[in-house]
Amino acid sequence: MTLTPDRARLDGRVALVTGAAAGIGEASALALAAFGADVAVCDRDEDGLAATAAALVSAGARGVSEVLDVRDDEAPRAFVARAHAELGRLDILVNNAGGGFLAPFLDVSAKGQDALVRENFTSAATFIRAVAPHLGKGGSIVNITSIEAHRAGPGYAVYSAMKAALANLTKSLALELGDRGIRVNCVAPDVIPTPGIGPMPVRTPLVRPGHVDDVAGAVVFLAGDLAAFVTGTTVHVDGGNHAAGGWHRGDDGRFTT
Repeated sequence: MTLTPDRARLDGRVALVTGAAAGIGEASALALAAFGADVAVCDRDEDGLAATAAALVSAGARGVSEVLDVRDDEAPRAFVARAHAELGRLDILVNNAGGGFLAPFLDVSAKGQDALVRENFTSAATFIRAVAPHLGKGGSIVNITSIEAHRAGPGYAVYSAMKAALANLTKSLALELGDRGIRVNCVAPDVIPTPGIGPMPVRTPLVRPGHVDDVAGAVVFLAGDLAAFVTGTTVHVDGGNHAAGGWHRGDDGRFTT
C-alpha cells in the first residue's frame, strides 16, 4: 500500500453524525464533508441543526437532517433508514450525542440516571445496531467518549460510567465486527471548549486549550483509509491530560501533583 494524500479523502462515502447542531458534532460533520463525504446529521436543537445542514450544503455535500432526541427508541432507527434511502449508502457512524450535569451520585434521581444512561450509552448502541447492517468492508464507527471514560468523575459519576461502558463496548464490537471489515474506535476529548461547556482553564501539557477541530481531525482520520488497520482503540485528544494523570504544570513551569 502506497500512502498518498488522496487516501485521506472520503469521496463517495456517507457519514451519519449525531448531536451535530454545535460543538464537536458540528465540527466533525463539517470536517467529514470537507474531506468529501456526504453527511446525515441529527440533533434535538432545531436551530443549530438547521445551521449545520446549511453549512454542509454550502460545502457542496449532499445531506439529510432531522430533529430528534437520541434517547428515543424509534426515532434513531427511522432516521438511519431515511438517511440510507436518501443518500444511497452508509459508511461512517459518529456517535457524538451525549451530555451530563453536575450532581453528587446520591442526589441523582432514578429518572435523571435513566436519562444519562440513555443519552450517553443506549443511544450509541441503538445507532450502532441500526447502522451496522448497512456498513460494508471499510466501514467505520467512531464513538465520542471522554477522558472521564478513563478516570473517576466525581459529580459526574453516571456520565463517567457510561462513557467507560461505551469505550468497553467499542473494544467488544471491534472484535465482533472485524470479520466484516468494519472498524470501531473511540475519540476521548478533554479541555475542548464548546457552546454547552464554555471557556475552560488551560491545564494541559501543551499549555493551551483544545478546539473542536482538534477532535474533528481525529474523527476524519479514524473514518478513512489512513486508519485502515486501527480498530478497538481510543485516540485521546486532550493535550496530554490522560498521559499526565494527576500531574499539572505550575506557573513556574514545573509539574506537581
